[in-house]
Amino acid sequence: MKRRSFLQAGVAAAATTGLAGPALSQGANARTLRFVPQANLANFDPIWGTQYVVRNASAAVWDTLYGVNDKLEPRPQMCEGHTTSQDGLTWTFKLREGLRFHDGEPVLSKDVVASITRWMPRDPMGQMIRAIQQELVAVDDRTFRWVLKSPYPKLIYALGKTNTPICFIMPERIARTDPFTQITEYVGSGPMRFVRNEWVPGAKAIFQKFDQYVPRNEPASWLAGGKRIMVDRLEWVVMPDPATASAAIQNGEVDWWENPITDLIPILRRNRNIMVDIADPLGNIGSFRMNHLHPPFNSKKVRQAVLAAMSQEDYMRALVGDDANLWKALPGFFTPGTPGYTEAGGDILKGPRNLDLAKRLLQEGGYRNEPVICVVAQDQPITKAMGDVTADLLKRMGMNVDFVATDWGTTGQRRAMKNPPNQGGWSMFHTWHAGADCVNPAAYNAVRANGQDAWFGWPDVPSVEQGVRDWFEAPNATAEKAALDKINSEAIENVVYAPTGFFLGYQAWRRNVSGVVKGPLPFFWGVSKS
Repeated sequence: MKRRSFLQAGVAAAATTGLAGPALSQGANARTLRFVPQANLANFDPIWGTQYVVRNASAAVWDTLYGVNDKLEPRPQMCEGHTTSQDGLTWTFKLREGLRFHDGEPVLSKDVVASITRWMPRDPMGQMIRAIQQELVAVDDRTFRWVLKSPYPKLIYALGKTNTPICFIMPERIARTDPFTQITEYVGSGPMRFVRNEWVPGAKAIFQKFDQYVPRNEPASWLAGGKRIMVDRLEWVVMPDPATASAAIQNGEVDWWENPITDLIPILRRNRNIMVDIADPLGNIGSFRMNHLHPPFNSKKVRQAVLAAMSQEDYMRALVGDDANLWKALPGFFTPGTPGYTEAGGDILKGPRNLDLAKRLLQEGGYRNEPVICVVAQDQPITKAMGDVTADLLKRMGMNVDFVATDWGTTGQRRAMKNPPNQGGWSMFHTWHAGADCVNPAAYNAVRANGQDAWFGWPDVPSVEQGVRDWFEAPNATAEKAALDKINSEAIENVVYAPTGFFLGYQAWRRNVSGVVKGPLPFFWGVSKS
């Protein structure tokens, strides 16, 4: 029996048998939304790291000054609005009335200044702003001023973007925590509060509606608009086994599953009580991320060997199966179907795979059979599927593979280490990037190549960074496109990371749940249950 057939048969049996569900009254059940997240919430600091699972929980607990809507436009959120001086250097912001933290204290400008200050060193756009910042000060309780040394027209987008790290607003005392040290107190500013005493990492995380939150008086759209919470309680139920999660949603023990694997979609669709849909039309870009600091991937030719040998089709079929409508080959880094998409310099990812060329590049790159520490999260279906393909690929290339099977939380901790691979560090890991984050370089931290300030792997490629600067300074769409071509070409030539393909993913929810929308993360506001 094939793996997919075996899994489907097991799920069908489990759903028929049923699992022990929580005993809740009809009324309590309708006011509690039970959600299966993509992975365990192992830590809860949205600035310290960049894992999507942390961002998704954080978006319910902390609010933002601005929020990007479904048209990728930044709109006022905690801010009432702002003014900008004629020379583009002085930005004056005013907070809207009624903002409160979950401890009941008002949100003040000093909290905002501290939160922005902590966010900037960890975010590529924040780093750019910090480099040209003259001052960031609280003028009064509801007003703060940001003075720059040179214009930065995309400042509002930086404050409202969906990709990690997001500039969430925390109380000053928490925001003063070193940005490279995790916070230990979770007092939010958003529509839900985190119930820390019920948090069981690896099992569950609980959120409750914050009654003192005042939504904006407008429709919600992604991170923008009126974030109205329609339930009293949100329970994240961690279920790393897809068969268990599938049986649970079929039996009504959970209400919403963030990322059901493609193998199980036919079974879910046959259940008349379940809705299934593409989670985000902008999709995702798979990523094979290499450590540029240490052998063997500090050698450009060794990284190029991976591009010469890897088959994106192998990766994508491992992820989404045989449905060709769910994936595309991707000879580049930007989201297909968007104005920024380009294949410039992508020839090495096209055509038949060349294992002989890969082996020759390994030799020319100085590979000496050192172990390749492949850190692969087993509780995350996306990374597990790609990790299995990579282990086989690297062995066929003649590399010495040390496969480290772990969980997604541990991967998030380990990939931040710059130690040599044989001293607790790593050689490569897999992840993915939401298509909404990859439409241009503005918030696309994974394509940046600014050395020690770059994302995990720390690529140092001045030509890529020059392309980024060219894009920010481009006077028109033609110049922007030329800059994107340059970024794509140089990022492939130097293998900032290896894209494993573009793919779409599903989400599933029970029919008595309404308000679920498509987007790069699960938006809990506006979701109700009958």
